[in-house]
Amino acid sequence: MDRHIKIIATLGPGTETYEAVTELVQSGAKIFRLNFSHGGRDWFEKMVAIIRRVEEEVGLTLTILQDLSGPKIRTADVGLGAFEVNKGTEVLLGTSEQYKEEYKEFICLDIPELLESLEEGDPVALGDGVIRFEVTSIDENSLVRLRATNSGLCPPRKGITFPGMKTSLAPLTEKDKADLAIGMELGVDVVAMSFVQKPEDICNLRAEMIQYGRRLPIIAKLERVAALECLEDLVQEADGIMVARGDLGLELDLAELPVAQKRIIKACNEAGKPVIVATQMLLSMVNSPMATRAETTDVANAILDGADCVMLSEETAIGRYPSETVQFMRKIAYQIEAFMFEGGVSLSASDGDKEHPSTFLAHAAAMLAGKTEAKAIVCHSTSGSTTRILSSCRPAQSIYALSTDSIVRHFTNLSWGVIPAIPLDVIDDHQERAEVFVRQSPAFVEGDIVIVTAGQPEKGKTVTQTNVVKLYEKLAKDVS
Repeated sequence: MDRHIKIIATLGPGTETYEAVTELVQSGAKIFRLNFSHGGRDWFEKMVAIIRRVEEEVGLTLTILQDLSGPKIRTADVGLGAFEVNKGTEVLLGTSEQYKEEYKEFICLDIPELLESLEEGDPVALGDGVIRFEVTSIDENSLVRLRATNSGLCPPRKGITFPGMKTSLAPLTEKDKADLAIGMELGVDVVAMSFVQKPEDICNLRAEMIQYGRRLPIIAKLERVAALECLEDLVQEADGIMVARGDLGLELDLAELPVAQKRIIKACNEAGKPVIVATQMLLSMVNSPMATRAETTDVANAILDGADCVMLSEETAIGRYPSETVQFMRKIAYQIEAFMFEGGVSLSASDGDKEHPSTFLAHAAAMLAGKTEAKAIVCHSTSGSTTRILSSCRPAQSIYALSTDSIVRHFTNLSWGVIPAIPLDVIDDHQERAEVFVRQSPAFVEGDIVIVTAGQPEKGKTVTQTNVVKLYEKLAKDVS
């Protein structure tokens, strides 16, 4: 049985060769994240070329995910160096213009509009939440007084966050626009947007893409409390969602993070949108060939919750055991998916728009596949929307997604259980395209039952929605 969960591997110094990427694919990764927070154009150009070469050689759809940096807020250096703080220590937070030499504990942030938004009692986190503070007062000149709620080291040029604050900083920075231009030119397949707060942020990125003549799918990374407050609207506007647990874990009380993850996944499943769970999934495998029990359970629960993709970051970018990490994640998927299907298929797709004929037919196809114990579902979907609805039904069968559109194929690769494929475009009839694919594919043998879904265009029309579900059996003459 093919694995249904999709594994995303972040590429970096530890996996920047043709051999390393090939090994990751053989281990089970089909989607590759390029983190534009690090690296330059030459490196990204090299990696895109390697992925495309491997894609052609292995005959599989490999998707390139461009991850834009977003407005990562970092402190400045006023020459103090790193200083130690103990729980209860008072620390000043201000701009370089407010800094005076007599200050011994001073954090510099040259973004005055953020400081002006702070209020007494607000939390502040430094260095990925290693040290946390609380605002005790704000002086007349906007100099902020903080009290440390734990102990640690405060170095300069560290990330700083303000949990719960709706910042005025646009998530699409000038650096992101320049990076997007590079991504468009190199031919990435999907773009992830960091620090999304509202649906308009997605619209702004989509508008930026128009000038390059490509409209790529956009993944909204949920890292702000503000994003959770308009979750349904964001899910509707974005093409997919990433549960970015690193920064989201700084915004929320950590005890709230698991529930937030489940709610996000549920909303995406209901909308038929792919959802990625990311950050520290198998972090210990950066330096160890073995994962912890907690990490193993974390990956398993993400799959059970309904994630389409699980993502590896440092584990494959800089880790010592990148391919072993992917293999272990795949092994977890084997066990969990076998457990999920022990009692037969239980459709987990939510209500969605079941009144719509194409949605109803997708649900019917998934149910028919389960009742007949079909070998697979073959879906000819021009836009990929029917494929995603089928995926959200979580059938035990793999879903072969046929599309002549490269962008659609590479995006459906992010959906649970989907295997993208290219149909014969010399055939106009979509249903016939699907049946020819079954007849010609070595994945199916004589006697295999396949559920076919397609949209049959009416005469004079080129676009249609799914309106056909058919039970198709591969016969002996098809095998010869």
